[in-house]
Amino acid sequence: MGVEIERKYLVRSDAWREKVQRASRMRQGYLTEAGPASVRVRVAGDKGYLNIKSMTVGVERHEYEYEIDLGEANEILDNLCIGPRIEKTRYYVEDGGHLFEVDVFEGENAGLVVAELELTEVDQPVNIPDWLGDEVSDDPRYYNVSLVRHPYSRW
Repeated sequence: MGVEIERKYLVRSDAWREKVQRASRMRQGYLTEAGPASVRVRVAGDKGYLNIKSMTVGVERHEYEYEIDLGEANEILDNLCIGPRIEKTRYYVEDGGHLFEVDVFEGENAGLVVAELELTEVDQPVNIPDWLGDEVSDDPRYYNVSLVRHPYSRW
């Protein structure tokens, strides 16, 4: 069974930028956002993905992800997804012995910058860098599926 354990934090400064290892532009949309799971299509660089994630709030959720044809991923995004698309650049940042994924959102979610950290255990110790702010792992407003219907610019 696929399980994701992930903590999410607001980013409070640009100090992370000096530690960027690589970056990837992403565009994603949702086929469904109701019920027990969200179904997402994402284009990241030159790859397409289909993702199914439980709608559970918190740091541990069921998640399944499959690579799909890039052309088909773009067609699905353009023709089948609900609401506006999420557009962002994801930066991979090594700090404190961890690999953080810093998402800088664009469009209706411009101004929102969050860092995600995938863990192997729910209670795994985390070295929190100074550039991180409040943890928002338990706040569903910051889930990408929520940002489709309630963009950051409208809060």
